[in-house]
Amino acid sequence: MFSLNDTMRYFLCPGRTDMRKGISSLCGLVHEKMRSEVKNGDVFIFVGSSRKLIKLLHAEDGGMVMYVKRLEAGRFKLPEYDPESNSYPME
Repeated sequence: MFSLNDTMRYFLCPGRTDMRKGISSLCGLVHEKMRSEVKNGDVFIFVGSSRKLIKLLHAEDGGMVMYVKRLEAGRFKLPEYDPESNSYPME
């Protein structure tokens, strides 16, 4: 069954993502842009330019799962990306 928890690793895709992309296209972004394997059990996070829509991609037994959340008001707050360390600072 679907499940996300705090023992999983979460990775935010740098930059903005075209939120029309589906599971297959997002898997391609994980390989090309994030240089990672989709099926390793990690959760990959994608945010559109409006920051009102977020998608999470996760491999589970039997297939891929994509979670989508659209905010009715406000925008998702994102950490600043540090290109020197190739990471997002932890708060």
